Amino acid sequence: MTSSFRAAPLRGVTASVLVLALAACTANPTPLNRPGDVPEGFTAQVAKDAPVWPQADWWSSFTAEELVPLQETAAKENLDIEMAAARVLQAEANNGVALSSLFPTLGASFGASRSGGNSAVPRASNRFTAGLSASYQQNFFGLEYHNLRAARENLRAARYAQSVVSISIASEVADQYFTILSLRERIAIARSNIEAAQRILTVTQAKVASGVSSNLDLAEQQALVAQQQSRLPGLIQAERQARYGLAILLGRAPERYDVKGLNLDGITPPKVQPGLPSELLRRRPDIAQAEAGLYAAHANVDAARAAFFPSLGLTGDAGYGPVAAIGNLFNPAGFAWSIGASVLQTIFDGGRIGAQKDYANAVERELVANYRKVVFTAFSDVETSLDTVQSTTEQLALIETQARASREAFRISELQYREGTIDILSLLNSQQNLFNAQDALAQTKLARLQAHLALYNALGGGWEQTASDKDYKNQLDWWPL
Repeated sequence: MTSSFRAAPLRGVTASVLVLALAACTANPTPLNRPGDVPEGFTAQVAKDAPVWPQADWWSSFTAEELVPLQETAAKENLDIEMAAARVLQAEANNGVALSSLFPTLGASFGASRSGGNSAVPRASNRFTAGLSASYQQNFFGLEYHNLRAARENLRAARYAQSVVSISIASEVADQYFTILSLRERIAIARSNIEAAQRILTVTQAKVASGVSSNLDLAEQQALVAQQQSRLPGLIQAERQARYGLAILLGRAPERYDVKGLNLDGITPPKVQPGLPSELLRRRPDIAQAEAGLYAAHANVDAARAAFFPSLGLTGDAGYGPVAAIGNLFNPAGFAWSIGASVLQTIFDGGRIGAQKDYANAVERELVANYRKVVFTAFSDVETSLDTVQSTTEQLALIETQARASREAFRISELQYREGTIDILSLLNSQQNLFNAQDALAQTKLARLQAHLALYNALGGGWEQTASDKDYKNQLDWWPL
């Protein structure tokens, strides 16, 4: 029975087990222990007047009203987020399994049997029994406790992994939405260019008919019209596929899914500063996930080490019977009990425990390297994203100037061609320059938005480990005995 386990002699044994278990726990490894592992600051150019770190709902600052409900839908219905949430539930269940090993196992039984034979005594008789049993086993160096530590860290890792998925999905939704609008803008530009080319073609046909221009001029303009027309099918297909991709991100079937936006006009990304590299370690859930995985590996090393040492086992049984009549089952005269204690130690297992410890050490070594790589990759992501934001912003300003100049050049060239002061080659050159500049402008506008999305993602998307963990309570912070 449980009350028997609280006897004074066993309390001393329990205290010794706890002291030994804590002594067996070694210090966690420190992966970032070399000079320069965490730089003092980022080297890329940043916006000095921008807030530090993106907001958790950064998409609401894009001046794109349709994007907000899309993000809300994705947060509730995205299937990748749903799978990540299910993996958290799995980790919670595994944590509960590990937790249960720290408590005694209690059982109850009731038995009934009927037996007989061919002798002169009554051929058949009944027998009834009832009882309770309890057992408890703990490793002297806290094997079960270290397994719980590993399960708890795996649970933390699963929760952080869910945050990684959520941030990634938010970025993908915005990226896919902006891609749709960019493609629609490029489709509108292509159709406008086709109309302009066909307008020039009509003028050229009239000049050929009147003998002012040659058939060569007509053929070259026809080729330009066909070239512009050939761009449309690919752009239309790409826009359709982007809508399909957005539908999947929202957890919906792709058929007949649509958005209202037509172009990227007026969509401005919010500016942000990266803060200090050291602060980034608690701003990216993938770094927190790698850290939790490393702690879990270290707990597994401690558990593998504890397996070399003996375990203490306690058992207890109490019951009634057997009796012939169920009415007499709980008669005090039929009550019996027993308690026992044992120490279990593996003598020979063919090297299994040693191999398990070597495996745990190797996994820990791998995860130390993985943690360093995740951190360095995070620093690189921020540096790269900052550079890309700066370069695409400068490029966009230059292409906007190019597009305005090309538009004016084409307007003048078209007038001069109608008046006959320039030849078809000069007009074709102006047409081509305008078409290319307008298309490049639409693509660069998208690239600039995507660069900001990459920066928000690299900075953790507004996530913060302290805020994420403030409401989380460990399920066990004490030794059950």
